[in-house]
Amino acid sequence: MPRAPAKPAAPAPSSPRQRRKEARPQELLEAALSLFVEKGFAATRSEEVAAKAGVSKGTLYLYYPSKEELFKAVVREAIGTKIAEGVSELGKHQGSMAELLTWMLWSWWERMGLTPAGGIHKIMMSEAGNFPQLAAFYNDEVIEPSCALLAEVVRRGVASGEFRDVDPDACVMVLIGPVLHLVLHQHSIGAAGVVHDHKPEPETVLKLQLELMFEGLLNRPHRPIDPATPRPAA
Repeated sequence: MPRAPAKPAAPAPSSPRQRRKEARPQELLEAALSLFVEKGFAATRSEEVAAKAGVSKGTLYLYYPSKEELFKAVVREAIGTKIAEGVSELGKHQGSMAELLTWMLWSWWERMGLTPAGGIHKIMMSEAGNFPQLAAFYNDEVIEPSCALLAEVVRRGVASGEFRDVDPDACVMVLIGPVLHLVLHQHSIGAAGVVHDHKPEPETVLKLQLELMFEGLLNRPHRPIDPATPRPAA
């Protein structure tokens, strides 16, 4: 009688040491983001990042050989992944471009303005002149692709007749200005704990920005779009 085939051996569980090693790059990026936002790029030392992540400076350099490379990795993880998600949404979206644009701007605020990642933009605005290579990197990895993504949404809305015939690139500057202002305020004056008695909640400002934007952008009457909608219909 033939013998039943042997069951394949279950993979050996990874050891705590192996799991720790696999998690280390993410831990280093989180520590670096926290310190960069708190102290700025120039004032942050690599050994501080290593200490905050609980590793040696030599271990940090095994993953990121310089502070510049570490900063680039932080930008790609904290912002580049969000841009890539937006590109993916655009590729599969079949509905209104107004709904997609609303989701992009609102989610950008929730995932950037309300998190430490938004502090990266403040760093670049204040330190770009002293680090031109990092400024060029930020332009290539963040500014250009994010503006191109939003411009393509506007361009498709114009092509379909949903939006008025506007210059997509100029329109993007109008769209993102208020959001960038909120982010910079959140991570500068807001971070210092200064209270502005007449300053409305950021969410109130964003909702009004969207309403005013679509009043001028849409090519026909529209129903109000709820920015709390978690994701546009595909």
